[in-house]
Amino acid sequence: MKAEVYSWRLSAERKAELEQESRRQDTSLSALLERVTDEWLAERRKGLANDEDEQTAIRRRAMPAIGSIRGGDPTRSARTSELVSEIIARKHAKETRALARIRRTASRTD
Repeated sequence: MKAEVYSWRLSAERKAELEQESRRQDTSLSALLERVTDEWLAERRKGLANDEDEQTAIRRRAMPAIGSIRGGDPTRSARTSELVSEIIARKHAKETRALARIRRTASRTD
């Protein structure tokens, strides 16, 4: 036994079409709406299943590229500490040269 009630507003034309179709099929409006919604929901579920298949295929194609970076130096990750030290040394040397220039300029103006 069905105990739930659902109502919605629809145009007079749509209501007349539904009533006419239920009479044509010799069924109640409630039975017609039940069948129509069952069919609609089944189609939606089938579409979602196809969507899930598509998403699975996309993931399968993407997985080989996830987490990989092409940088040209295959030893870069193993040499990270060395590379960072070089960057810091270059930055320190640049700052040291800039400070020396400032000191020379300051000593000339004294």
